[in-house]
Amino acid sequence: MKAARVLLYSLLGVVTIVLVAARTGFLAGQQPTDLGVKNGRLKPPSSTPNSVSSQAALYRDYLQRDYASIEPLPLKGGDPVASLQELSAVLKRMSGVTVIERKSDYVYAQAHTRWLKFVDDVEFWFNPERGVIEVRSASRVGRQDFGVNRQRVEAVRTDYLAQP
Repeated sequence: MKAARVLLYSLLGVVTIVLVAARTGFLAGQQPTDLGVKNGRLKPPSSTPNSVSSQAALYRDYLQRDYASIEPLPLKGGDPVASLQELSAVLKRMSGVTVIERKSDYVYAQAHTRWLKFVDDVEFWFNPERGVIEVRSASRVGRQDFGVNRQRVEAVRTDYLAQP
């Protein structure tokens, strides 16, 4: 009985610590300093299974390439500026997502989880060479995202393509 009580109090203590850490932003991680487009590429996918990228195939030695690989978004009406404006509107409608930066060819957003306040960095870039919108979504902390980044990008894709 006493051992069960100690276990219960220990578990409650751990849960309390995690919740306090989450609410104070400790689990948000730091914004990467190497986001954006460099030499025609978004930042590489993470080395652990917690990101997706439409450019994963460009990194031949990357061990998580199959996990991270996701299709880019098509342009709508052949207009990259209008397409990225629509994409920004889709992101602004999503719960927990904040558009941080928007340029004529690039959009950067942060997605916050509701309870633990984890932050994922989400980037979109119009690639003029391929005529598509490249995408990258990655968790800042942790080694596994349980498919959350892929689900988010696919939700963005669905809403984006549903708009006229």
